[in-house]
Amino acid sequence: MLTLKQLRQNPEAAAERLAVKGMDALQTIRRVIALDDERKALQTELDANLAEQNTLAKTIGQLFKAGKTAEAEQSKARTAELKEVSKALEEKKTAAETRLNELLVTLPNFPHSSVPVGKTAEDNQVVRQGGIHPELGAEALPHWELIKKYDIIDFDLGNKLTGAGFPVYKRQGAALQRALITYFLDKNTTAGYEEVMPPYMVNEASGFGTGQLPDKEGQMYHVTEDNFYLIPTAEVPVTNIFRDVVLDEKELPIKLTAYTPCFRREAGSYGKDVRGLNRLHQFDKVEIVQLSHPSRSYEALEGMVKHVEAIVKELELPYRILRLCGGDMSFTSALTYDFEVWSAAQGRWLEVSSVSNFESFQANRLKARYKGEDKKTQLVHTLNGSSLALPRILAAILENNQTPDGIRIPKVLTPYTRFNMIR
Repeated sequence: MLTLKQLRQNPEAAAERLAVKGMDALQTIRRVIALDDERKALQTELDANLAEQNTLAKTIGQLFKAGKTAEAEQSKARTAELKEVSKALEEKKTAAETRLNELLVTLPNFPHSSVPVGKTAEDNQVVRQGGIHPELGAEALPHWELIKKYDIIDFDLGNKLTGAGFPVYKRQGAALQRALITYFLDKNTTAGYEEVMPPYMVNEASGFGTGQLPDKEGQMYHVTEDNFYLIPTAEVPVTNIFRDVVLDEKELPIKLTAYTPCFRREAGSYGKDVRGLNRLHQFDKVEIVQLSHPSRSYEALEGMVKHVEAIVKELELPYRILRLCGGDMSFTSALTYDFEVWSAAQGRWLEVSSVSNFESFQANRLKARYKGEDKKTQLVHTLNGSSLALPRILAAILENNQTPDGIRIPKVLTPYTRFNMIR
């Protein structure tokens, strides 16, 4: 959530920044400022009212003791009037604060100055790319055919047990999935990330804290009886560990990693681009999260990008890194880099990771702060990235490494799988 200070400094400039994300926000910003002014004026009036009540409370007893009963009764009557006025003022202030917060949460994060102007994925900038595109023969199969051929993932069984988009991993497919999870976690912990195992459901406050609520409510699975939400990513519970926490500046940066299944309704997703593993309702992902000092968060972001890039390189996958344009960024992000890997059999790029800096946007919702040597309390910057999401990584590994003798396992994974071919 943007702070009032960010909006009040220069409303027109704030609106220009949000226009990069495709939002016409000037009227909303002006209304927010007006409501903040109203809230402040009501608070001032309320404080004056309470001060008069306190003064009268001290004099009433003295007037009775002095035998000035009539004056004491007048003061009591005035106190009663003031209490009614205070009650009305408090109600007005609460209403102004409620409306103010309702408007604030509709405003997305400011995009960083380096974010390209654009409306769709076509306007994203390619930062760099690497790896060798494999040359497959005409008989090459897409991964949804390969998994049937080698009987390693069963979509029909998943549909029977739950529904479409909930696959069952089998035999070498299950082993490869487990190997990838362990490999990702090992890479992250070696790089200094502390592993945690968070819950797979969160409460409403956690969903609000990282910005999924109310923005993405329709995309989350909601357990209505208990008002819990199945997590769309480990980012939600892991970042919320620091909700309402004041850290010592010396503790920064904090680096955490977690493996979780992730659950997304993916409402409105149809067509050829969602076949097989390309888009699921339940999938596995390993996440990295950082809490950073504001002056070092973009250095941390670049470090996270290089870390994910090193993993993709070790998996021998052709890849490219994109800087997302304003129209393709998430509601909460200030700057996002997407990783895509080349799917040889499908002949297209598949997104496998987003690495983002949210600056203080999430921290303001979370009230995640730090205290420096000057004893002043400030908001931290939060960052997160997929390291990595498994379904499309698995799809690319299967397609790019298919041979007449089976599917070759990347060398870095064979110590985890204990086999080098899927046959």
